[in-house]
Amino acid sequence: MSDAPLPPIGILAELTHRCPLQCVYCSNPLELLKADKELSTDAWLALFEEAADLGVLQIHLSGGEPTLRPDLEQFISCLARRGVYTNLITAGVGIAEGRMERLCDAGLDHVQLSIQGARAPTTEKIGNNRGAQEKKLETARRVVELGLPLTINAPIHRHNIEEVPAFIDLALSLRAQRLEIANVQYAGWALLNRNTLMPDREAVERQVEIVEEAQSRLQGILAIDFVAPDYFAIYPKPCMGGWARDAFMIAPDGMVLPCHAAATIPTLHFERFGERSLTDIWLNSPAFNAFRGDDWMLEPCRSCDRREIDWGGCRCQAMAIAGDAAATDPACVKSPLHNRMAMLIGEANSLPSSNADDFRYRRIGRA
Repeated sequence: MSDAPLPPIGILAELTHRCPLQCVYCSNPLELLKADKELSTDAWLALFEEAADLGVLQIHLSGGEPTLRPDLEQFISCLARRGVYTNLITAGVGIAEGRMERLCDAGLDHVQLSIQGARAPTTEKIGNNRGAQEKKLETARRVVELGLPLTINAPIHRHNIEEVPAFIDLALSLRAQRLEIANVQYAGWALLNRNTLMPDREAVERQVEIVEEAQSRLQGILAIDFVAPDYFAIYPKPCMGGWARDAFMIAPDGMVLPCHAAATIPTLHFERFGERSLTDIWLNSPAFNAFRGDDWMLEPCRSCDRREIDWGGCRCQAMAIAGDAAATDPACVKSPLHNRMAMLIGEANSLPSSNADDFRYRRIGRA
């Protein structure tokens, strides 16, 4: 593209792939990185310093489970000193007593807590972790008591879509400021479990009605964000706000990616922090420039009046379903493969009910 990209606004920093849960919808890669492949403390600190120099305003500290990094307080302190907003994305289990207080004292700005079910049995089934719900609720209480803003993240799929009203009630009871009703996107491990996770169209339509009513009723009380399911969409979402437009992510080993699943595109080569600077990768990486802007677009995207709204949709989804990362996102009604989405929904919904819980769990990565 001819115009130089603007500085990025945000980074999703995957500090580790280690996690105490085995969520069947996990979007991390099939092959997780072990602890000995993670960036060192000094390397992460250098990365965060350069991110601040580059103009990044907010960093989402995620994983795996980011609280498994004993140096998390150092990262938050570094970013707070540079005026970068920090959001901790956590499963909320296994956090030692006093740890949340130390993170708060280091300068943490916000906590996003993932809860797999509004009811304990759902959470335990999806994450394969007994007793997880009460630990999550205790984490939420501690966060609010410390005066930190709390977002509840509810990843929605077939097994909890009927719990959406209960998620809303739960967020209110926990005094959360925000609730994210985030329909699962099928990347990474979630793609392996797509057939067991896919809801039916009627359930999705009921969910939309429930969320829209709650958004209106609770305006000014609870902010409710809704991430629609791509497979039921008419138009695609702008993935990460558009490929390398204003945000990117860092894998635990320092690989810099435009989005979570970008490494599934085999024609692209991604580079690691330390081998090149963040600034150089952001501005000059061929992978980052591959789908930036709209010069790369083919028809019908090239002449579409939505091209600067959705920026072509998800390149990784186009790769997974169309076999071509430059193809129109099949979530778009204008894609010649749009009907393929409906076929995949039908295939998933035709599974015998006895197979509905036939999940494939990860092995827990503690190494």
